[in-house]
Amino acid sequence: MTWRDRISVDPLVCHGQACVSSTRVPVAVVLDNLAQGVEKAELLRSYPSIKSEDVDACIEYAAELAPKNNDTSRILPLFPKEG
Repeated sequence: MTWRDRISVDPLVCHGQACVSSTRVPVAVVLDNLAQGVEKAELLRSYPSIKSEDVDACIEYAAELAPKNNDTSRILPLFPKEG
Protein backbone atom coordinates (compact mmCIF):
# COMPACT_ATOMS: atom_id res chain seq x y z
CA MET A 1 0.00 0.00 0.00
CA THR A 2 1.22 3.52 -0.81
CA TRP A 3 0.12 6.96 0.31
CA ARG A 4 -1.93 7.16 -2.89
CA ASP A 5 -4.26 4.53 -1.44
CA ARG A 6 -4.98 6.66 1.64
CA ILE A 7 -4.73 10.31 0.51
CA SER A 8 -7.18 11.96 -1.88
CA VAL A 9 -7.88 15.34 -3.40
CA ASP A 10 -11.45 16.29 -4.23
CA PRO A 11 -12.40 19.85 -5.17
CA LEU A 12 -15.68 19.36 -3.24
CA VAL A 13 -13.94 18.33 0.01
CA CYS A 14 -12.00 20.88 2.09
CA HIS A 15 -11.59 23.18 -0.92
CA GLY A 16 -9.48 20.59 -2.76
CA GLN A 17 -6.86 20.17 -0.03
CA ALA A 18 -5.16 16.78 0.19
CA CYS A 19 -7.11 14.83 2.84
CA VAL A 20 -7.10 11.41 4.38
CA SER A 21 -9.41 9.45 2.06
CA SER A 22 -13.05 9.19 3.11
CA THR A 23 -12.54 11.89 5.75
CA ARG A 24 -12.41 15.65 5.95
CA VAL A 25 -9.06 15.58 7.77
CA PRO A 26 -6.48 17.51 5.74
CA VAL A 27 -2.98 16.07 5.43
CA ALA A 28 -1.66 19.46 6.54
CA VAL A 29 -3.51 19.15 9.86
CA VAL A 30 -1.96 15.74 10.51
CA LEU A 31 1.52 16.99 9.62
CA ASP A 32 1.14 20.20 11.64
CA ASN A 33 0.17 18.18 14.71
CA LEU A 34 3.15 15.85 14.28
CA ALA A 35 5.46 18.83 13.78
CA GLN A 36 4.19 20.30 17.06
CA GLY A 37 5.14 17.10 18.86
CA VAL A 38 1.70 15.53 19.14
CA GLU A 39 2.15 11.79 19.56
CA LYS A 40 0.52 9.52 17.00
CA ALA A 41 -1.70 7.94 19.68
CA GLU A 42 -3.02 11.35 20.72
CA LEU A 43 -3.59 12.31 17.10
CA LEU A 44 -5.62 9.14 16.57
CA ARG A 45 -7.70 9.91 19.68
CA SER A 46 -8.31 13.46 18.48
CA TYR A 47 -9.28 12.35 14.97
CA PRO A 48 -11.09 9.02 15.37
CA SER A 49 -11.89 8.85 11.66
CA ILE A 50 -8.22 8.23 10.78
CA LYS A 51 -6.05 5.18 11.34
CA SER A 52 -2.38 4.72 12.11
CA GLU A 53 -1.74 3.84 8.46
CA ASP A 54 -3.30 7.17 7.44
CA VAL A 55 -0.79 9.07 9.58
CA ASP A 56 2.04 7.11 7.96
CA ALA A 57 0.58 7.89 4.52
CA CYS A 58 0.57 11.62 5.36
CA ILE A 59 4.27 11.42 6.22
CA GLU A 60 5.02 9.50 3.01
CA TYR A 61 3.06 12.10 1.01
CA ALA A 62 5.10 14.91 2.54
CA ALA A 63 8.34 13.03 1.91
CA GLU A 64 7.46 12.68 -1.75
CA LEU A 65 6.90 16.41 -1.99
CA ALA A 66 10.29 17.13 -0.43
CA PRO A 67 13.12 18.01 -2.82
CA LYS A 68 15.20 15.16 -4.17
CA ASN A 69 18.26 14.71 -6.37
CA ASN A 70 20.15 17.63 -4.85
CA ASP A 71 17.42 20.10 -5.77
CA THR A 72 18.39 22.84 -3.32
CA SER A 73 16.00 25.42 -4.76
CA ARG A 74 13.30 24.42 -2.23
CA ILE A 75 15.48 23.88 0.85
CA LEU A 76 15.12 26.39 3.66
CA PRO A 77 18.26 27.25 5.61
CA LEU A 78 18.27 26.06 9.21
CA PHE A 79 20.24 29.06 10.43
CA PRO A 80 20.12 32.66 9.23
CA LYS A 81 23.06 33.75 7.14
CA GLU A 82 25.50 35.97 8.95
CA GLY A 83 25.67 39.40 7.42
